[in-house]
This record gives sequence, structure tokens and C-alpha cells, in this order.
Amino acid sequence: QVRLQESGPGLVKPSQTLSLTCTVSGGSITASYFYWTWIRQSPEKGLEWIGYMEYSGRVYYSPSLKSRTSISRDTSKNQFSLQLTSVTPEDTAMYFCARGLSDLGGLRYDFWGTGTPVTVSS
Repeated sequence: QVRLQESGPGLVKPSQTLSLTCTVSGGSITASYFYWTWIRQSPEKGLEWIGYMEYSGRVYYSPSLKSRTSISRDTSKNQFSLQLTSVTPEDTAMYFCARGLSDLGGLRYDFWGTGTPVTVSS
């Protein structure tokens, strides 16, 4: 059974960098053919896809967030991380990590973390 768990600060000040880590157990983040994804949800915007790092290490970001987003990984710890720079209150959301796999030209997500709330406020 694959498990994902998000961790990181729940409160970030405006203009600072949001940093979250997803720890994966029960499966390797380098195993083919999975896409380790960050997604967020807020009442205002609903579900918003942020980006992923695939098994090979290649990354892909949402065009609307690309300039502020970085996803990296630590294979020795089986973790992948999200950094979102220059945050504003609009980045306040519940942040999820998930495992994606290809399905009919897109991705479907078979395992999710429980989510971690992040508030951007001074």
C-alpha cells in the first residue's frame, strides 16, 4: 500500500516562500511510470493542479504558476518537495501530494496524501 504524507509550515507570510515535503512509503518515487504531483484546493478556486515530477526526474508545472514553482526530490529519503515563491493570500489552500499514472492520454491519481493546510498571512 502506497502512502503519501505532506509536511511543512502551516503559516507563511506574504512575499515569502512556501515549502512543503511529501514523504512516500510503500513505493519508490523513481519507479516507472508514476508522476508525483502537487495539487491544492481552496473554496475560491476549487482544485488546482500545481505540477509534477515524473519518475525520471522531469518536471512539468502549471503555466499559471510556473514562474513561482519548483518541484524537487530526495531519492535517498523517497521524498519530493514543493517550493512556491512570492506567495500572496491567494495561495492560501489545502495542499495535497498525489501519485499519478497515465490513463487515456491524461493522468489519474490513485493515492493521495491527507493534505496540509497553508495560510498566507502577516
